[in-house]
Amino acid sequence: MKKILLLTAAILLSACSEKAVYDNIQLNNRLQCDKVPLSEYDDCMSRAGKPYEDYERERQEAAGS
Repeated sequence: MKKILLLTAAILLSACSEKAVYDNIQLNNRLQCDKVPLSEYDDCMSRAGKPYEDYERERQEAAGS
């Protein structure tokens, strides 16, 4: 029972960590959008604004899971 709880906690913590990393990368991407030409700004911000849940769903679909 103790092993199951530890495994569950590890899985939950890794999921939170992945989201935090994704959010930080997206923040950096939005900051980089300020450096692109104005004609590309909206597309850049759109790519940098994708929610983690959408990213994860697309990633899993691409992996075939």
